[in-house]
Parts: sequence; structure tokens; C-alpha cells
Amino acid sequence: MPSIAGDITGTLTLQNAEADTVEIDLSGVGLPVIHNYVTFNSERLAFGGGYNQSSTQTFNLHNDLTNIAQVKMYIKLRCPSGGCDEWDVYANVKVRDVASGEMYELGRYITPYWNDNSQLERGFEFDVTDFKSLLTGSAELRIRTECWNDRGYEVTVDFDYIEGTPDYPYSAVSRLIAYDDWSSSGVPYGVAHNMDLDKSFTVPSNAESIHLRTIISGWGHATPNDTDGRPCAEWCYRTHDIKINGSNMFQHNLAPLGCASNPVNNQDPGNWQPDRAGWCPGMVVPPRIDNLSSIVAGNTLNFEYDYEDWVSDGLNGNAFYATSTFVIVKSNTPITKPNVVE
Repeated sequence: MPSIAGDITGTLTLQNAEADTVEIDLSGVGLPVIHNYVTFNSERLAFGGGYNQSSTQTFNLHNDLTNIAQVKMYIKLRCPSGGCDEWDVYANVKVRDVASGEMYELGRYITPYWNDNSQLERGFEFDVTDFKSLLTGSAELRIRTECWNDRGYEVTVDFDYIEGTPDYPYSAVSRLIAYDDWSSSGVPYGVAHNMDLDKSFTVPSNAESIHLRTIISGWGHATPNDTDGRPCAEWCYRTHDIKINGSNMFQHNLAPLGCASNPVNNQDPGNWQPDRAGWCPGMVVPPRIDNLSSIVAGNTLNFEYDYEDWVSDGLNGNAFYATSTFVIVKSNTPITKPNVVE
């Protein structure tokens, strides 16, 4: 059995005094050891009929993270006997950060119209290695789907802890902004609001890797439409900026993802094929990763999430951007969470 993961080659030599030596080239693939933990198991989420849109429970997860290189999360949706919700709805999974008491968004997805995601063998896949320091031992998790009928979904969430050499043995994560509980709890777009999008955070002095992780998706059909007929914020393509110390440092381009090519394509008669701005029905909302130089270790940085300018005329409802941003630090020595100042 291979002792390491990945492509492996070797030579087998057969020797006998009465025959020629024979050498046989060998090759194979060493598969990593994976520890799987099932948390929510066919948990019914719905609205009405005795069901709730969310469920919060505590689970025992992997204890020793020393040789865990990656953590994957999978979300499997099944239709109840009466069928699935006919709408594409906002949904996510969160974990509680014990130190702050806050719930951190691990991943977000939009449910398919009319159906589940059984076309994907394990459902939706998320890389949640950034939250490895929270996904250990006793962990409190919350799942939520924004269903508004009593059909909803049966939701299963499981985690793979994949053995290997981590890029850094120590990591920590802090929350910068979190307007992400549901679609319309996001930041209002095109109107005045009082949501706090400016933070300061201090990077630990021993940080060797620092990055930001953002999930953003727009909701609403607010007008005026763009010149291509797209209302905001579900449909209008936008580019938003992350400012560091007052300067534009990163851009988030909410562009089409190719909804019509989604492998979860059993969503008829739902309107699943037209491209939204940075998300699709029946698909994971992609996290956006922005790397900061290790030169900022030990410094305090000013962060601002700056949405592209646009003004709503107030004639067709409201627009929202559900947004979460975290700062993740890694090191070869034990490291503390970045200190965030409101």
C-alpha cells in the first residue's frame, strides 16, 4: 500500500541464480486517507407544516488537525415525498466561532427550481479549509434555506478531512462583515443605508499567509434597468471594490457563470438557464479569494467593501447584496485570530 498520496513509480526486480534478472516498472496512484463525518442527515427544511427554515445542532468533528491538508463540505438535497420547492432560493451553512460567539458562513448555494441536486453524486462541494480551526471537536452548525412553502428539502451535510501536509500547520479566521443570513438581509443597493462596511483589523506579527474570503450574491429586480435590460441586483453585472487603507486593492466582478451549462439541469419549467450576476440556480455561490502580502504582518489595516455606484429609482422594489468577508491568517507557528475593530 502506498505511504503517500499522488502518482507513485517504482521498480520490482526479480532475481534467480538460474535465470536472467527481470525488472518490472510499476506505477500507481496513492489515495489520501479521508475521514468522513456526517452531520445533518436528511434534515427537513421548509416553512409551515411543522417545519422550520433552519436547523442548529452540535456535532463532534475531527479532533486532530495536525496532518489534515484539506477539509471539504458536501451538501446533498433530496425532494420530500410531496416534491421540492419550485423556486430557486438562498441557502447557506454556518459554524459558530466559540471565541466571539458569531456564526461564520462556510458556504452558500442557490437551490434548484423544482428539484434537488441528485445529479451530483455527492451534492454541492465546498472547500472549507479556511475554517479548519473551527471545524474540530464539538462544533455548532446551522443550515438554512429560504423556502416559503411546506415542501422544502431534505438536507444532508457531510465533511471530508483529507490527510496530507497542510500548507501551514496553524491557521485562524476572523469575520469582517456578515450581512448574509438571507437574501434580503444583505446590504441595500442603490439607496442610503446604515450598514457598516468599514472595519480595521490587525494582522498577527507571525502571519506568513494572509487572505480575504468573500461570498456575495445579489437579489431583487430594482430599476432603472441597465442598457441591456437587466434590473438589480440579481441580474445586473457589476464590479465591486475592496479598499485597503483607502486604496482599491481587489475587484469582485459579478459576471455570468454560464447557468445554461449547469450539470443540475433538471430544473424545468423554472427559469434556470439565463445568466445571473455571479451566481446560478442550483449551484454553489463561488467564494472570492484575495491574497494580501505577508509584508502586512503586524500591521493594522483599514478595510472597506465598496459597491459599484448605482442609484435605484424606487419603482420596482429593492436590491440587496448578501455579503460575507473573512480574513484568514496562516503560520508555521501557533497563531491568534486577527483583531477586528468595528
